[in-house]
Order: sequence, then C-alpha cells, then structure tokens
Amino acid sequence: MIVCSCNVFSDGEVRTCLNPGPDCPRTPAQVYRCLGCGPQCGRCATTIRSIMDQTLAQKHACTADCETACPLTQQANSNEPGKRQAWRPRSTRAGR
Repeated sequence: MIVCSCNVFSDGEVRTCLNPGPDCPRTPAQVYRCLGCGPQCGRCATTIRSIMDQTLAQKHACTADCETACPLTQQANSNEPGKRQAWRPRSTRAGR
C-alpha cells in the first residue's frame, strides 16, 4: 500500500527501515531520512507513526522480565520529556 504519494513509498518500505537497535528510526522524520527523502505535504506522518508503532511492537515485544533492561525501552524512556511544567501564556506585547 502506498503510504506517501508525494515521495511514493509503501508501508513495506517503511517497515524495512524499522530494525530494532540503536539506528532504528524513532520518528517519522527519521523514517523519511532512512528512505532518502523528506516530508512534502506531511499528511502521511500519522500513518508512518502507526506503522512504526505496530511494527516495532511485533518485532520487539518485551516480556516483564526484560522490560527494564531492554535497550529499546531504555532508549524510548530517555527520549521522553522530563517533568512537565505548568502552562503559562506568553506575553504578546514587546518588552515584557
């Protein structure tokens, strides 16, 4: 199935980029780079993310025993943002 009509690549090509390990793409932008292109209109990014989530879950399903020691889990957790700060509106006036 064609995922991106701008760059003309399929779900199979996205899946071939997703090999668990340190070089495995973690974002749709990294998948584009892996495929030698870049986002054009961006409509396929959510589909790429869905394919990534499904494929990586199938290729690497952690058990409870390996979950904490798993390099993919550790890498995913290191990419998560820290404690969220409370939302504060920005000042719209100059000089504030």
